[in-house]
Amino acid sequence: MSKQVYRVLLVDDEADLLSLWKLRLEGNGYQVSTALSGEEALAKFSMVNPHLVITDLRMPGIDGVALFEAIRKKNKAVPVIIITAHGSISEAVDATRHGVFSFLTKPIDGKELIRETEKALRLSSGLSAVDSDEDWRSDIVAKSAAMEELLSRTKLVAETEATVLIRGESGTGKELLAIAIHKASSRSDKPFIPVNCTAIPESLLESELFGHVKGSFTGASRNYAGLFQSADGGTLFLDEIGDMPLHLQVKLLRVLQERQIRPVGSSTPVPVDVRIISATHRDLEEAIKSKQFREDLFYRLNVVSLVLPPLNERKEDIPLLVEYFIATLSRSDDKLQKKFTPEAMQALFDAAWPGNVRQLYNVVEHAVALSTSSLIAEDLLHDAIKQDQKKIPPLAEARRQFEQQYLIQLLQTTQGNVTWAARVAHRNRTDFYKLLSRHHLVPASFKKDAGK
Repeated sequence: MSKQVYRVLLVDDEADLLSLWKLRLEGNGYQVSTALSGEEALAKFSMVNPHLVITDLRMPGIDGVALFEAIRKKNKAVPVIIITAHGSISEAVDATRHGVFSFLTKPIDGKELIRETEKALRLSSGLSAVDSDEDWRSDIVAKSAAMEELLSRTKLVAETEATVLIRGESGTGKELLAIAIHKASSRSDKPFIPVNCTAIPESLLESELFGHVKGSFTGASRNYAGLFQSADGGTLFLDEIGDMPLHLQVKLLRVLQERQIRPVGSSTPVPVDVRIISATHRDLEEAIKSKQFREDLFYRLNVVSLVLPPLNERKEDIPLLVEYFIATLSRSDDKLQKKFTPEAMQALFDAAWPGNVRQLYNVVEHAVALSTSSLIAEDLLHDAIKQDQKKIPPLAEARRQFEQQYLIQLLQTTQGNVTWAARVAHRNRTDFYKLLSRHHLVPASFKKDAGK
C-alpha cells in the first residue's frame, strides 16, 4: 500500500510568505494548496478536502478566527493552526480555547512548522482509519461532510456482522456502499453477490436465490446451488428489497432466523454463512402499512440503517465527481482531458438532479461526447441536462407502470371478470388477485354497470 500523502491548505495574504511555507511543506512530502484570503480558502476547502489548514490570523475580510469557525461548520475533524505576529498572541491563545489546534508566531522557524504540522496530523481525530487506509471506499467519490459522516459510520458497521439496510433515492450509489461494507469487513476475501430483486422474473427469483434440484420444475435439467450458496462465507446484496414478492419475504425471513436454506424441490436444508445487506428507495414503513412488506422481515433487515444523501444535499462533491467521471470516460490516447468552464460548473450546481449521481454521470458522458473542444461550455451542459431528464424511468418503476396499465386494460376488456382476465393473463385466480391487490385495483369497479 502506498504511503498516505496528506493535504495541507495554506492561507496568508502575503504571497512571498505563502510561497516560502509551501516549499517547506512540499519538501517534507505534503501536498500543499494555497489561498491568498479567507474567502479563497473557503472556496477551495471543499475542492481540496485538506487534512490540515494553516492560516494567518490577521487578513482583510475573513480573518483566521472567522475562517476557523467557518471550517468547523464544514468539517469539525480538520485541525487548524493559526499563524500570528507577537502583538496578537493573546487572540491566538483565546482561539485555541475554542478548538484551534495550535498557533505559530512569526517569523516561523521551518523546523517548528514541520514539527507542528506532524503533531497536528498525528494527534488529530480527523485522521481515522478512513484516511489512513482508503482502499475499502475507493469506489466512492466523496469528500462532503455528509458523506464523510456516513462513511465513518459505514466503517464501524462493516467491522461487525450486523445486517444492514441501505436507504436512499435511485441513483445515489447504494450498491457502491454495499461493496464498501463488504471490502471493509472480515468477509472481504469471500464473494460479494449482488441481486436486483426487480431484474429477475418473479417466477425465477426463488430458484435463483435458494437454488433447485433437478426435475423440481419444467426446465430444471440439473441441480442449481443458487445465489445464497454462491455467497457462502461472504456477502449477499439484495437490491430493491422493497419489491420482493411477499411469499419470498417469508422464506427470506426464515433464512435470517435459521441460517439455512431449502432449495426448490428439496426437503433437505442447507446451512449457509452469509451476511445480508439490502437496499431500497421505497418507503418500507408505508409498504408495511399497505401490506406489501412484512413488518417482521423489516426489523430483521433494519438492524443498522445507512441513509445515502441525495446529490442535492452533497453538492460540494460535484466537482470531484465530474473530475472522476471525465477521467473514467477519457480514452488513454487523449492528451488533454476536457474541463468544464466556470459557468458550466455553476450550471451543475444549480441543476435539480432528481436522478442523483447516476444522472450526473449521464450528463457528463453526454457533454464529453459532444464537446468539440477541451472546454465544455454551459449551453452544451444545459442541453445534456434537459435530454437526460427525458430518459426512461428505472426498470422497477417502468415495470410497475406497465403492469398497472396492463391490468387496467385487461379488466376494462373483461369488464371486471376475474376468471376471464386471469385466463387471458395466463395466471391462476389466486396469483391474479395478488397482482390486483398489489396495484390497489378492485375488479367490481370495472363491471359494466359499476358507474350506475
